[in-house]
Amino acid sequence: MSVSPIHTRIWLEEPEADNPFATRAAHCHGYDVYGQMLGRARWADMVYLLFRGEAPSARQAQLFDALAVALANPGPRDPAVHAAMCGGVGGSTAAASLIAALAVGAGQSGGAREVFLAMRDWADCGTALSAWQRRIAQPPVLPDDVWPVQEHPAGFDPNGLRTPTVVMQTLAALASLSTGACLPWLSQHLAELEAAAGLPLSMTGVAAAALVDLGFGPEEGEMLHLLLRLPGSAVHALEQWRYGFKRFPFYPVELQDDPAHPTSQEAA
Repeated sequence: MSVSPIHTRIWLEEPEADNPFATRAAHCHGYDVYGQMLGRARWADMVYLLFRGEAPSARQAQLFDALAVALANPGPRDPAVHAAMCGGVGGSTAAASLIAALAVGAGQSGGAREVFLAMRDWADCGTALSAWQRRIAQPPVLPDDVWPVQEHPAGFDPNGLRTPTVVMQTLAALASLSTGACLPWLSQHLAELEAAAGLPLSMTGVAAAALVDLGFGPEEGEMLHLLLRLPGSAVHALEQWRYGFKRFPFYPVELQDDPAHPTSQEAA
């Protein structure tokens, strides 16, 4: 009987001598995960190694950790977290609540696809202000793209009035940790970029710059943005599952033509 091996450059498993289906040792890009990394490596080290194929430097791991903290919980007003909360309060399974968060948080208005687009802009424009001004004025249209045409420059908030304090704090903290070019340049030229966009910087814009400085490509950044924001979705879904629908923390919905509350004309 011929056996087709599993081909992957990421993971190598060595079987136990008495059971070919049990793992004796597992190597991630050459590193012994359970024999050497476990108890020594941080979560950021493992995720970086999985995606990049090499261990991060101390500064890269610190930057990645800081980015993970910044993205861990977008808050209950974020559409992805709100979707998970709706799943939790409705009694959905854990997987269904997280899938709801992933689906809603995948888009190109504050979601992972916007991070992809912003990282593509970094790849095309680098740290040339004139290139950024042209890109902001006329985002590219991909003829074979399944996504809708961009409605605003990637990395900027179409509903914002000014850059939120938490975005500025995140940019300052990550720029101080980065050994790359994007975050420091973004911090230095933020006013010119916001003037060109006519919009304030968003958290997706900061995340995109950080992921580029860490060496990730747009496709990897899109995946990581989805992954790093899941903890907040999970805990808010669990909280609403415990509270129940009567304590759902949002404004009441006022229905037009609500039969329970007829207008004065209808009552007359």
